[in-house]
Amino acid sequence: MKKYILLIATIISFGIFTTSCSKFLDQEPQGEWVDGDQASGSVESDVLTLYAKVRHYDLVALPGLAIHSFRSEDAEKGSNASDGASQADMFDNFNYVATNGLILSYYNKNYEIIHTTNMAISKIDSLGSAITDGDKINKGEAHFFRAYAYFNLVRAFGEVPLINFPIKTADQANVPKSTIDKIYTLIDDDLKVAEENLPRTWASAYVGRLTWGAARSLHAKTYLMRNDWMNTYTATTDVINSGLYNLNTDFSKIFREDGENSSESVWELQATATESQNASTDIGCQYAQVQGVRGTGQWDLGWGWNTPTQILANAFEADDPRKDETLLYFYKQGADAATIAATPTNKPYNEKPIAQSNVVNVYYNKKAYTNPALRTSYGHRQGYWYNVRMIRYADVLLMAAEAANELGNSNDALNFLEQVRARARREAPNALPTITTTNPVDLQTAIRHERRIELAMEFDRFYDLVRWGIALQVLHAAGKTGYQDRHRYLPLPQTAIDNSNGVLKQNPDY
Repeated sequence: MKKYILLIATIISFGIFTTSCSKFLDQEPQGEWVDGDQASGSVESDVLTLYAKVRHYDLVALPGLAIHSFRSEDAEKGSNASDGASQADMFDNFNYVATNGLILSYYNKNYEIIHTTNMAISKIDSLGSAITDGDKINKGEAHFFRAYAYFNLVRAFGEVPLINFPIKTADQANVPKSTIDKIYTLIDDDLKVAEENLPRTWASAYVGRLTWGAARSLHAKTYLMRNDWMNTYTATTDVINSGLYNLNTDFSKIFREDGENSSESVWELQATATESQNASTDIGCQYAQVQGVRGTGQWDLGWGWNTPTQILANAFEADDPRKDETLLYFYKQGADAATIAATPTNKPYNEKPIAQSNVVNVYYNKKAYTNPALRTSYGHRQGYWYNVRMIRYADVLLMAAEAANELGNSNDALNFLEQVRARARREAPNALPTITTTNPVDLQTAIRHERRIELAMEFDRFYDLVRWGIALQVLHAAGKTGYQDRHRYLPLPQTAIDNSNGVLKQNPDY
């Protein structure tokens, strides 16, 4: 359908992961291999495994979604009350415990990526003058993925061990935490290497491979997290001025399968599926599965986790078409005729999903909603083929708008902001009045609102609240009164602390 991929014959690794939803063999997804690539065993084959690792369950399914999404006011655990109650207590209510299995999985998977990148970088650097143009691209990819993994870790945990060398013995990995500044220095250095070595575009056969635009945009996100406005502005305007991306794709199409790898896709994880019910045999991921409608029969689309809140629903402006493209409407088993009739029909497939009668959520995430024709085609319903949109051009524009406003450049800020609103307005011409204010405080409010709405359920809302310094205020107003400022960082996994024999110290206050 979209991949032109062949399967690497060797399974990379596997592990057991247990949740209240299921207990299954969580095999490492297999890498992607394109006809004409180098033979197995080359540096490129090492790098290609990284594309599989970043779409792994631990990063884009429950661990990643719990850490990135549940903690905001716009999302909650969902499902039914008894399913994963401890995870709701941990991430919705901020009753952090260092023994939580999801934070251990997330922590370990990011370090697994770091270990793989360190090995690949070491191999490439050992080539000396024999390095080829292909090796340079692989070097850029490896440095990108290491920066991405450390960005995950530093946002989630704060100070973590900095390991930028190949590990040959277990004791080499037992190092103390490094400061946040040192972690970001490594991220900056890695992304500069990625920007220098990655191509601006790839041929269609290599869809999904990393580009300069992905590296420059990720770099902008790391600057944004630090409120480094000048570097954010420079990085985002570099991407904008490149002309590589646009908002020509309607918002209603971006998150449908036929909108994958659209003109605004800066970085997108590629996934596909086989005609099998077993997720471990799919060259895909479980991103859509864990968020799919928790129903039965034909409406058993997934586990029903990471669901939008009524607070998010209420935040949309009147007639904003993005609301119906973010919230998936449903009714529960046993609903009366009036409730069924009042339930909106979800476009474009004209479905009214039926959830289990005891689910606690009020909506599902439509940004993980699958095409019924593909459910039929693959012979299963839980969306292993669904691509994950990691960075969109709209995000780049909104980062640029925020940075411009903070730097006192209201004209640029309004221009970038209006591009995003104008795209949404195409599908509802009478909605979303033009923002005209040049007051920096009012414009800041408008830009923050636009980030919330445009990027709803897309990984960043909690971290936006933290970097804006308003997490305590917003979360308490939303009823998440368990949050305190210390909860911006998770505790380090207790297993990592225990295995370090005193070298690794727990985060303060835990």
